Order: sequence, then structure tokens, then C-alpha cells
Amino acid sequence: MSRAILTQMYAANPQGAQSTVEMSDIQLAESLDGMLAAGQIDDEAMLNIYNGYISPGSYEDNMSAFGVINPEAPSSISIYADTFEDKDAISSCIEEYNRTASEENKIIYTDYVGLLMSSVTTIVNIISYVLIAFVAVSLVVSSIMIGIITYISVLERTKEIGILRAIGASKRNISQVFNAETFIIGLCSGLMGIGITLLLLVPGNAIIHSITGSYNINAVLPVGGAVILVVLSVVLTLIGGLIPAKGAANCDPVSALRTE
Repeated sequence: MSRAILTQMYAANPQGAQSTVEMSDIQLAESLDGMLAAGQIDDEAMLNIYNGYISPGSYEDNMSAFGVINPEAPSSISIYADTFEDKDAISSCIEEYNRTASEENKIIYTDYVGLLMSSVTTIVNIISYVLIAFVAVSLVVSSIMIGIITYISVLERTKEIGILRAIGASKRNISQVFNAETFIIGLCSGLMGIGITLLLLVPGNAIIHSITGSYNINAVLPVGGAVILVVLSVVLTLIGGLIPAKGAANCDPVSALRTE
């Protein structure tokens, strides 16, 4: 490039440029500055040097490279919605437009809030599945423990079973006694669990309100979910007590009466 600039300088001022043929780029720049200060190169010669060897393109190309915004041809538009309902409405309008628009006129958009909420929903679902697994394990263990407790109760009341059989109680009556006990245990356990949950919701909601700063977000226990939990507690308790109740019904009354 030094040779080319020298050529332009020579064309503008042969006497001043001829002495700089062997100069380096830095020396050439210093010499060029000196010639400009002395008025030895006019504006037209400088413009020719710039356009021919320094400028990468036209004015429009340079402005585009500098990142100048053209309002008539935007590369992207950011749309902000006040509520989730408005966001969904905007997305629906864009989808409706894309159904009838040609391929080159279709709008390509990214719903950042939707992506964020999708990620949050996925994380919440994973946590829910893990908690459900723990609850399932705890329910199975609880059923086994109820069965063991009922079996111990049968062993401790063997003589009472013998007396009931001796006064005319049938095997079905004996089984019903223990099934009624396990039913009451399951019902009371379910109701206690619901009551404790409702009590814990009070400080839980207070913590949520303090963290989020909004009183519109509340944790609630659905009525249908509460009923299902109570029914599930009763059913699992009855299942856990079926085997001990059947064993008590099959107990020999003579052997039971001899038990101390």
C-alpha cells in the first residue's frame, strides 16, 4: 500500500513524493502529515488516496458496517406484554398470520417468556415426580407398619378373640372388628394429615408473600385432592390390616381361651 500511496503523492506533488520512495509506512505517514500541513497535497488528491486504498466500500456499505439502524428495514422487533394473557394473544396473532403468509413473509419469533416458563415447568414437574416417588415409598412402608401393628394387636387379644368366638361370634364378625379398627386408624390419619397441611399453609403463604411481594399467589389444598388423600389413607390402612384380621378370624377358640 505504501507504493500505491506514493504513486498518488507523486501524482499530486512529484517533487515532494519523489524523496519518500524508500520510506517505511510510519515514515510515510509522518511525511504525508507534513505535506498536508504544508499544503503540498490538495483535498482532491487526498480523497483519491482514501477512496482508492483506504475506504473498504461505498458510503452505504461503511454505514452498514458501522451498525447504523435503518428504520425502514429493521432486523428484529422486540414486543413486551403486560400480562401472560396478552403474550398468548400476541403469539396467537402471529401464528394466525403465518398460516396465510407466504414462506418469505412469515414471521420468525422467539417467545423468551414461554421458553423460561417451559423450563420452570419442567423443573417443577421433575421435583413433583421425585416427591411422588418418596410419598409412594412412605405409603408402602406405612401400610406394612400398620399390618405389623394390627398383627401385634391380634396376638395381644387372642384370649378376647376366643371369648368372642365362644359366645357365638363368627369368623366374619372377628374379621370385621379388626377391619373396623384399621378403618378408624386410616380415617383419623388422613384427617390429621389434612388438618396439619391446612395449618402449614398459613406460614407457607406468608413466606411466599414475603418472597414474591405479591398477595395474589397462594398455596392451596384442593378439596378434591384432600378427599382423595383421605380415601387413599383409608384404603391403604385396610389393605395393611387384611392379613392380620384374617388370621384373627381363623384363630382356634379353644386354643385362644387357654392363652394367658
